[in-house]
Amino acid sequence: MSHKTNRTNHTQPARKKRSAVAYTDGNTVRVENPYELPRKKRHLTEKEKEQIRRQEREAQKRKLRQRRNRDKALQMNPGFVLFLSLATVCILLISIQYVKVQTSIVSAMEAIEKKELELEELKANNDLLERKIQTYVDLEYVYEAAKEMGMVHPTDDQILFYEKTESEYVRQYDKIP
Repeated sequence: MSHKTNRTNHTQPARKKRSAVAYTDGNTVRVENPYELPRKKRHLTEKEKEQIRRQEREAQKRKLRQRRNRDKALQMNPGFVLFLSLATVCILLISIQYVKVQTSIVSAMEAIEKKELELEELKANNDLLERKIQTYVDLEYVYEAAKEMGMVHPTDDQILFYEKTESEYVRQYDKIP
């Protein structure tokens, strides 16, 4: 059982009444305060009328100032337009440069991924070829081929041992004493 009605304060100056939505419940309209006696309209004194006029003039001046300020805010002088244009161009150039950098980074990452895949493939092929080479060298075959060519194992008197005392490095082209 709720309802809303228009309320007016009789002591304040006459203003536009706000429209309120009235809700009714049931088949009768409820009175806001049924125990309050209706007030008689009171006549305003000259002083009160002058105060109301002054308030209305101030409200009109305020509205006029607001309208002027709004119109002034909406105006753009050439310097402001130039500044906005330069700012827009700068933002556009920075955005284009950013997109270029992003594109180059993405393409570099893709190239790196391709090179990594290529490296993995080359390593796999290299390992495969190395295994083939290791399995291709058959020591028995080498031994038989050496016999066919007349090669023999060296005898003990044909083996010479060499000790170099100068340093631990062996140079390929040094003469053996």
